[in-house]
Amino acid sequence: MNKYRVGYLIGSLAKGSINRKLATALVRLAPVELEMVEIPFRDLPLYSYDYDEDFPPAAREFKAALAAVDAVMFVTPEYNRSIPGGLKNAIDWASRPYGRNSFARKPSAVIGASTGKIGTALAQQSLRGVLSFCNSPQMTAPEAYIQFTPDLIDDEGVVSVPATEDFLRTWIAEFAAYIGRVYTVLPRQT
Repeated sequence: MNKYRVGYLIGSLAKGSINRKLATALVRLAPVELEMVEIPFRDLPLYSYDYDEDFPPAAREFKAALAAVDAVMFVTPEYNRSIPGGLKNAIDWASRPYGRNSFARKPSAVIGASTGKIGTALAQQSLRGVLSFCNSPQMTAPEAYIQFTPDLIDDEGVVSVPATEDFLRTWIAEFAAYIGRVYTVLPRQT
């Protein structure tokens, strides 16, 4: 059994984010072959190509954290029918400077929660377009749009609805299998 280190980015910067709770649940439910590590991006300044010659320390640390993982999981809310600005800013930093894109050939998965009935479908569609441009192989199925209801997931990642817990366990297991399939055809770059 191959082991993979998965970095996860939580699209919301809010401490009480329902997507943070979702991420905590996924970490708790992840199969043993996945080592899960959060990659924070709160301290990144707004990206500008003026920094391309000399990234600030927060951006260098962010890029190093991405380089240290085998795959990336995005857990994001939907803001104005797209992804949060902070997450887009982080992706812009990671994909620069030209020729040093941190997402190229790195498997990714997208999931998110919202209180609305369509979950985060539009944000995920937007994010998938960005990740396609960044050449990140994406797990496209199963899709996961979680309608978050009060007390669905607590702060420790315990899911109160057995069917939702089973779905999330299956989803994260599918991501583990997907990572293995990607690296079967696209060996890891060193």
